[in-house]
Amino acid sequence: MRKITAWLDHHLGYVLVIPALIFIILFSLWPVAQSTKYSFFDFQLNDQQKSGLYFSEQYNLKLMHETFDYIDYYLEIEKDTVSLGSTKEKISDTQQMILETYEEIQAMFPGKEGIVPINGEEHELLVKASDKVIASLNGLYQTDDTFDLREDIMLVASELDTSIIPANYTGLGNFQTVLKDPRIWQTIMVTLFFTLVSVGMEFVFGLILALIMNKAMVGRGWIRTFSLIPWAIPTAVAALMWAYLYNGSSGIVALILERVGIIGQSTDLMLTSTSALWSIIFADVWKTTPYFGLLLLAGLQVIPDSLYESAMLDGAGKWRQFMHITLPLLKPSILVALLFRTLDAFRIFDLIWVLTGGGPGGTTESISIYAYKVMFAQTRFGYGAAIILIMALCVGVISYLYIKFLDIQLISD
Repeated sequence: MRKITAWLDHHLGYVLVIPALIFIILFSLWPVAQSTKYSFFDFQLNDQQKSGLYFSEQYNLKLMHETFDYIDYYLEIEKDTVSLGSTKEKISDTQQMILETYEEIQAMFPGKEGIVPINGEEHELLVKASDKVIASLNGLYQTDDTFDLREDIMLVASELDTSIIPANYTGLGNFQTVLKDPRIWQTIMVTLFFTLVSVGMEFVFGLILALIMNKAMVGRGWIRTFSLIPWAIPTAVAALMWAYLYNGSSGIVALILERVGIIGQSTDLMLTSTSALWSIIFADVWKTTPYFGLLLLAGLQVIPDSLYESAMLDGAGKWRQFMHITLPLLKPSILVALLFRTLDAFRIFDLIWVLTGGGPGGTTESISIYAYKVMFAQTRFGYGAAIILIMALCVGVISYLYIKFLDIQLISD
């Protein structure tokens, strides 16, 4: 027992870190690893031949079994619908030939189930077997008789070709496609414009708000409390609120902008690219400025009052105090606030999704929204994972630049 206690005393820090490491691995590193894996494949859930990760050619035995069963089932129904006895005999002969083909394929994969890898020779044999079945069915339907299920049977028989699954490993192909995708570059430009403008405005207004909240005045606590209300509202709820305010028929903001002549008609506010994007930026600034102000307020409160008193004794005015005391000492807090907000703004999704969905015509579509549409609307998870990784790379570059700049400032101070 003493040995265990002594061991814990020497390694307690490592033991306490284990839960955090597990959390990071499960919810950060593992999803990143999975996304990286998918990005090297043409992985599409809406395509049966691409709904898995395949380095080499495969064959879907389960689909093959189902296809032959359905063909036989439909041919049995055809026997009851045709009128000529000779046609019924021909259907039976076709069924026998298809059964022999099925047994030949079965013999190629004894005891195997599901999806199995195949080589070039097996691929040729499977293609010949599929062509043989299609040819026999085409020969049957050339008979001068009435058939009710011809289109259905031929459609089912085409699944034999689908059973052959080509390799969908693309290597860096998805990334090359992303770099050549003009829509990606458009979404990046929209995202960068939104990030630069919204973060810039939030910095200016947040600094003003922080200076106000830092002043000694009656009701300062109430001012701080109420100023944080927009930030405390969930983004989706705030977006719905602004959607009502921007509504072209009844929204008060849209009507005011029409009255003052900023827009021609209130209905144009969310239907034109420029006004829609600026509307999104304004809603984001309204919601996130208090958060920016809160971070800067924390920096202001650690600046000693004695510095301002000394400056006043030396005859420095408010502006000189702000430029030579407040800003230099506030730089670490400013850079941290800029880092957090820039990374958050670059990943903007929910606000734009609720307000415009990326419209009109994709002109307010951020890179996060485009990745979501690719992955969940088109179910192209391989291509979507490549977009996500490129977005993560951009976020990493931004983080590196901010952190490097922050380190330089701290060292110089």
